[in-house]
Amino acid sequence: MPELKSNVAPLDPVWQRIRSEALDVVRDEPLMGGVMHNNLLHHSTMECALAFRFALKLKSPEISEQILREIADEAYANNAWLGQAARADMLAVYDRDPACHRYLQPLMYFKGYQAVQAYRIGHWLWNSGRVDMASFVQMRISEMFGVDIHPAARIGKGIMIDHAHSIVIGETAVVGDDVSMLHSVTLGGTGKEDGDRHPKIGNGVLIGAGAKVLGNIKVGCCSRIAAGSVVLADVPPSATVAGVPARIIGEAGCPQPSISMNHQFDDQSPL
Repeated sequence: MPELKSNVAPLDPVWQRIRSEALDVVRDEPLMGGVMHNNLLHHSTMECALAFRFALKLKSPEISEQILREIADEAYANNAWLGQAARADMLAVYDRDPACHRYLQPLMYFKGYQAVQAYRIGHWLWNSGRVDMASFVQMRISEMFGVDIHPAARIGKGIMIDHAHSIVIGETAVVGDDVSMLHSVTLGGTGKEDGDRHPKIGNGVLIGAGAKVLGNIKVGCCSRIAAGSVVLADVPPSATVAGVPARIIGEAGCPQPSISMNHQFDDQSPL
């Protein structure tokens, strides 16, 4: 007897929770009913909702919402990792941002999360050889969210960018998994040199607001960069650096700085 095929979507706890939260919004704030249905409840999967949001936010008189939706749908259909990363990023924001109380908030309201998901589609385009479309997506992300991530940059999953004003991540930058950064962070170069010229950020790093990490340098796993620092040299793993130019002031203070989100120095710090 042939196996019967089911039309029921695979169990997706993250997406089911988002839909449940959206129904709560409709109940508690009926004026948001249309917004919740259009953006969330109308869609069968989280990938469909992400594609809809991507197209809605980045559409312009130059490229229509329909074209952008087709691009996003193609990206999610051809690269399952994009959806996996989107879920990991959402959980990262929920776990690390005390202002996030529901799963739907990053997808609907937090521009850092939305900018990273849009960048991921631009990165997929870049890797597919569609350089001009990827560059267009980069431009629209910058215009809409104030976040400028080159589509060639490589960024892992479990990323949290809080507030996300004036984020700059250069072409040859690499960001590992489970990294947290605040607003006005730059991962940039140091001049007009070509080639591999941007920072390599290890897993679990916490980068404070306004920090500038410049040049082809390595920031070791589970380290901390204090707010306002200018980092011009390699940072060892599990260290804290601060200052202009930044120098090592001690250990990271905990096994996973990006998750604890602790920006304070202990009493032994020379600063």
